[in-house]
Amino acid sequence: MILLADLIDRYGSDLEQRHGHHLLPGHYRALQAMRRCRNQHSRVMVLECNGCHHQAILPHSCGHRSCPHCQHHESQQWLERQKAKLLAVDYFMVTFTVPAQLRGLFWANQRIAYDLLLKTAWLTIDSFARRDPQLRGRSGAHAVLHTHERNLDYHPHVHLIVPAGAINMRSRQWQHRKKQEKSLFWAANLSRVFRAKWFEAMRLAGLRCEESLPDAWVVHCKKVGRGEQALVYLGRYLYRGVLPEKNIIADRDGKVSFCYQDNKGKRQVPTLPGGEFLWLLLKHVLPRRFRRVRDFGLLHANAKRLIQLLQLTLHMRVPRPEPPPPLPPVLCDRCGQVMTILARMIEPSHHRLC
Repeated sequence: MILLADLIDRYGSDLEQRHGHHLLPGHYRALQAMRRCRNQHSRVMVLECNGCHHQAILPHSCGHRSCPHCQHHESQQWLERQKAKLLAVDYFMVTFTVPAQLRGLFWANQRIAYDLLLKTAWLTIDSFARRDPQLRGRSGAHAVLHTHERNLDYHPHVHLIVPAGAINMRSRQWQHRKKQEKSLFWAANLSRVFRAKWFEAMRLAGLRCEESLPDAWVVHCKKVGRGEQALVYLGRYLYRGVLPEKNIIADRDGKVSFCYQDNKGKRQVPTLPGGEFLWLLLKHVLPRRFRRVRDFGLLHANAKRLIQLLQLTLHMRVPRPEPPPPLPPVLCDRCGQVMTILARMIEPSHHRLC
């Protein structure tokens, strides 16, 4: 397997020459973290076996959310938390996409624009749920920001997983779409309202776009069954970067090849100079501490009692709150017993590492 850390070592200077004027502090932090993830550059931990007292040294992971090695445990924790809030109803995935003419504005104002995109998408869904003659209530959504297409081009959009119903906050009655209905709301209507709300949000934030924007914006609304499969799909892209290392298939003559499946399911293999490949990945590093995953409405973390009420109303078994699962233990390679960590974050001594 071709490691991303090795590519950063090999093509970091090429990246600087090609795009040094575009690199932000967050990009440098991501490069440094992924370069030092679980290898000879990493800080190490010292462990001792509880059985045979054998000592071992292991390199630390970097913990960066753009690293393909890290955050698997955090991703599983997020997935378990969202599964605990699932309702026994159908779910829809609604995708809001901004036109290509706005990508320059997004890139220049990432923290503000990404935040507005998530909030505006939810406000659109919320307004439809409150005014819909069949629902007339408070809905909810799990929202996830994506910044890439399948080919890793810069393409900001947001996915929302929305239950096919809403609760009237006065009467506490749950109203839902009939199972035979294939759409939660009409995509064309969502598109018009989303576009209008975006212009208003952009005006209030003081953002301006000099390019002419199209009248029709792309919004998709698709039924996804009971919602668990959609959560699993989104969970793959939350914390572990935009490209798994297994998809990096060649590194020859200063060029890197990677593979992906296009929208028709066909395998595509682009080849880029090493510096351009690294820049393609860095475009999707989010601003520091920016929350790309958010829960809204009745699925918000502050609405736990409301979720439990709905689960009882829908004759579901209310899951008991459980502490997050611990990290898997490290086992001794000699006797198989659990090892205890004696020290962390020690500067590496290369001659002691395996």
